[in-house]
Amino acid sequence: MKKTFIFLFLLAIGCHLFAQTKKVVADKIIATVADKIILKSEIDNAIHDMQRQNIEIPADAPCRLLEQAIALKAMVVQAERDSLPISDEEVDADIDNRIRSFINQYGSKEVLEQIAGKTIFQLKEDFKQSFREQKLAQAERAKIVENLRITPREVQAYYDSIPKDSLHFYESELEVGQIVMYPKASRDLETYAIDQLKEYKKEVEDGTKKFEVLASLYTDDPGSKETGGRYEINRNEKQWDPTFLAKAFTLKDGQISNVFKSRFGYHIIQMVSRRGDDATIRHILKIPKVSSIEINETKAKLDSIRGLLVSGKMQFGEAVSKFSEDEGTKFTGGRLTSKDGSGRTSLNIDDLDKSLVLMLKDLKPGEYSQPMEYTDDRDRKAVRIVDIISRSEPHRENLRDDFDKVSARALEEKKNDALEKWFITKIPTYYINIAPEYHSCETMKKWITNDATVNK
Repeated sequence: MKKTFIFLFLLAIGCHLFAQTKKVVADKIIATVADKIILKSEIDNAIHDMQRQNIEIPADAPCRLLEQAIALKAMVVQAERDSLPISDEEVDADIDNRIRSFINQYGSKEVLEQIAGKTIFQLKEDFKQSFREQKLAQAERAKIVENLRITPREVQAYYDSIPKDSLHFYESELEVGQIVMYPKASRDLETYAIDQLKEYKKEVEDGTKKFEVLASLYTDDPGSKETGGRYEINRNEKQWDPTFLAKAFTLKDGQISNVFKSRFGYHIIQMVSRRGDDATIRHILKIPKVSSIEINETKAKLDSIRGLLVSGKMQFGEAVSKFSEDEGTKFTGGRLTSKDGSGRTSLNIDDLDKSLVLMLKDLKPGEYSQPMEYTDDRDRKAVRIVDIISRSEPHRENLRDDFDKVSARALEEKKNDALEKWFITKIPTYYINIAPEYHSCETMKKWITNDATVNK
C-alpha cells in the first residue's frame, strides 16, 4: 500500500461527484467492504475526470483507484463502528457549498440542471451518501492520527534520509505586511453615485431597461459584470457583506431594493428567485470616485502613522489593528497570504501584485515604505504602506531556514505510517469481496488475502 494513496481518493471524490450524475448504460459491483459497495462507474468517472483535467493517468489507474475506494469504505465502516458523530447539517452544508460552486462554474442553476439532467434537489439527494462517507472517513483518519506529534530528532532523521539532490530548492521568499486605508469620496460624488442607482432602478421598474443590461454596462463590480450582475447566494455564507445579505433576503421575486450602502460601496439588488436560504440575485455596485485631494489626505494620514513606526512609538501589528481598513490582512497582523488559500505567509514574487513588487524593490527588512496609491482587486482606490517582515535568499532546503516545512512533511509521513499500520491491523476484521478481474492487480494483494471469494 503506497503511503501517499490513502487520502488522494478523499480529495478526488469531491472532484468526480458531478460526473456521477450522468446516466450509466451498464454498471456492476466490483467490490464490497462489509455492507458498502463500489461500482465500476465510480472508477470510470474518476478516470474521466482525470482526463478532463489533463492529469497523467498511469496504466494501473483502475487498480489504484479501486484500492483507494476500498480503503475509503473500510474507514467508513470503522467510523460507523466507532459511532463518530457526523450530523445531517454538516453533510448538507458541504453539499450546498459544492452545488453553489457548480452553479458559479456553469453560470446559473438552470444551466447546471440542463447539463446534469437533474434538478438541484435530485443532485443533492445523489450526493448525500458520497459526502457522508467522505466526512466519516475524514473523521476516522483524524481519530487515528490525532495524538501523533513530531520531535526535532525525528525531523532531523527525516531530513537526513532525503538525498541531497532531492531536497527542495526555494526561490527568494518574503513575508510582507501592509497597512491599508481607503480614501473617502466627497459627499457630492457619493450623492452622484446614489442618484445613478436610483435612476437605474426607475428605468427597470418602468420597463424601459433590463436590470442585467444596466449591470453589464455600469456596475463597478468586476466579479459580476460579465454575468449581468448575477450571483447565487446563501443566507448562511460568511463571505458576503452582512448588510448586502440582509437586504437581499428582504426582497420578493422580481423586486428591486432601494439604494443602500455596504463596505464596498452603494448597491441596488434585484431578487431573481429565492428557494429558502438560497437565492439568485442581480446587483449593481457603484463605488463613488475619489479625487487626488482625498488620496493626498489619506497619504498624509498614513505618513503620520509611518512616523510613529519609524520612531518606535508604535509597533506594526498595533498600527494594523488600529488603522488598517483591509479586511484580508487586518486579522493577520497585516501579513499578506498566498493566493492558493493555504494561509501561507512566505510568498514569492509571483504571489504579489505588480505595484507591490515595485514598492519592495529597494526596501529592506525592518523598513517601512512611503505611502503609495494603488488599486485593489475590486477596483477601489487605496493607499498603503508596506513592511518587509523577512526575506530569504534562493537556497536549497535546510533545517535552519526551513524547519517548519520539513517538520510538516515529516509529520505527514509519520501519519501515513500510522495509517498503514492501522490498515494492516484492520483488514482482517472486514468482510471484503473483490471482482475476479481485479485479482491480478499488484495493489490488491493485501486486500485479496481477506477476499471472501478467495477464502471460501
